Amino acid sequence: MGAHARPNRIHRTGVRIAMVALVGAALPISAGGLAQAATPDATHSADENGRQGGEATSTAAQKHGAQRQSQTSHAAQRVVRGEAAGAQDANVQDAPQIKADHAFLLDARDGSQERELWGGAKADESVSMASTTKIMTALVVLEHPQLLDRQITVKQEYRDYVQKVGGSTADLQTGDTLTVEQLLHALLIPSGDDAAMALADNLGAGDTEEARIADFVHQMNVEAQQLGLTGTNFDSFDGVSQGNNHSTARDLAKLGQRAMLKPVFADIVKKKQFKTEAVAANGHIRYYTWNTTNKLLSSYDGALGIKTGSGPEAGYALVFAAERDNRTLVGAILKDDAGRFDDATKMLDWGFAH
Repeated sequence: MGAHARPNRIHRTGVRIAMVALVGAALPISAGGLAQAATPDATHSADENGRQGGEATSTAAQKHGAQRQSQTSHAAQRVVRGEAAGAQDANVQDAPQIKADHAFLLDARDGSQERELWGGAKADESVSMASTTKIMTALVVLEHPQLLDRQITVKQEYRDYVQKVGGSTADLQTGDTLTVEQLLHALLIPSGDDAAMALADNLGAGDTEEARIADFVHQMNVEAQQLGLTGTNFDSFDGVSQGNNHSTARDLAKLGQRAMLKPVFADIVKKKQFKTEAVAANGHIRYYTWNTTNKLLSSYDGALGIKTGSGPEAGYALVFAAERDNRTLVGAILKDDAGRFDDATKMLDWGFAH
């Protein structure tokens, strides 16, 4: 994708919305339009696993949570030894006690190297990945850092898309102008499907929206091939699959590790909240506040963030990273239940102990 290419569409998974207030000579604007008087910024933060149509329901989450408490995690698991396998002692023979079979953990060391630590019984099985797709969406964009300051105007089609698929949203307002870098925040922090579509539509090549989005998704697949992600295929810019959007826990951990080598990506995904402003169609300033969908940032010491995902087919997904004692671990969990953050915590604790 060159400097003149425009991004195509994106795909959805997380749920975290940003509300806005317009200020200027005239009246402020909220998500619903002009207000009658100046109002403070509003922040809306629905969990990614929350109310959207394409995501796992709270009832299912409660059921799975109960099952987790009543079951001991004895899924067939294996220790994956890296090049230093011969030096590892018998303590490595145990494994993190988690419920998810689709799980993988690697040691990123200084970021430029990686050592596989452990994989669940189904670490190499390709399954739906939901909004963790957006890691690749961001990576494709960041392959062209010269585009970060490019300005993109929000189309009504992006809002209509989110409404149609019941996706997670950054609540981007029609007519607002944001930079590519701002849209990356909207993509990765509240997991905005609207932001994903804006990036794909404007950074993909083609004469129509459909063509631009198709080109952007093609770029995602080219990048996956170059990274050696053999169990991965994309048919979506945001994770709202057309039936062929899938990956493995191993591939996603490696993708997460590669994405964290991009300073802009690493800086964005570690943020619990991000506030920014955009110029609205009438010239006024609108303020956005986006909250992360990644609870691990608040619950785990040393967490570096990355990306959540959830959906009826995918279940609960999480790609995560943490740093401790000069070590950086990156892991991935797919098809988990609502206890994915607990599983990630156990995996990280186990990894840092080994």
